Amino acid sequence: MSVIYILCLRQCKRYIRARARIIGSLGQPILFLVAMGFGFGRTYEKAGGGNYIQFLAPGIIAMGILFTAVFSGIEIIWDRQFGFLKETLVAPVSRLQIVLGRALGGALVALIQGVIVFGVCVVAGFRVEHLAYLPVALVFMSLISLLFTALGTAIGSVLEDMQAFPLIMNFLVMPLFFFSGAIFPVQGLPKALAIAIHLNPLSYGVDGLRGALGHGFIFGLGVDLVVLGTMTAILLGIGSYLFSRIQL
Repeated sequence: MSVIYILCLRQCKRYIRARARIIGSLGQPILFLVAMGFGFGRTYEKAGGGNYIQFLAPGIIAMGILFTAVFSGIEIIWDRQFGFLKETLVAPVSRLQIVLGRALGGALVALIQGVIVFGVCVVAGFRVEHLAYLPVALVFMSLISLLFTALGTAIGSVLEDMQAFPLIMNFLVMPLFFFSGAIFPVQGLPKALAIAIHLNPLSYGVDGLRGALGHGFIFGLGVDLVVLGTMTAILLGIGSYLFSRIQL
């Protein structure tokens, strides 16, 4: 347990020290929130959808978590190139503990980022309709963080080229975001698009966040929790296996 705690704490210290990274990672969520929230707000309202900021904000929060969580995997490649990973792997502890420590640290960082984005959304005009459901929203934010940190860990474990990681991640992350129902309602969509949204694990995180923050569940609270929990366990298992096969 001490190894897990140390690695988790190390990830958090990296995040706190990298102030430019904190500011930079806020740029994209704020851009989407302002450009789309206020740009399409009047059109969305005229179409009978209500306040677009209220609808969009949970998706933007999920976006901030998603990008931070997935890109935590690049630190594995960084540590491999500069020798820290070798020192970690030769330690007399199981690699499962190492993976869990890194994953929990990355997930905690992503969760902090999500809380910051949530604060930005509140400043932009978003309001939580049921404060009693805030702990449920925090559970969904934590699951999204852990799920996509595990994904980043899995991919970072099989890549050695630091420049290839952002390219692959953008190839995966942008479709995950756009096909999650984060920026448009999922009802009444063409069949192919509806299938893509239902197969996307982030869709259940966005739906869970949106429901907990007051806009209503589409898939259902139980379904959202089961899908996210199952996918998180699967990806943690895959990430642990791939990490265990890293050669010194």
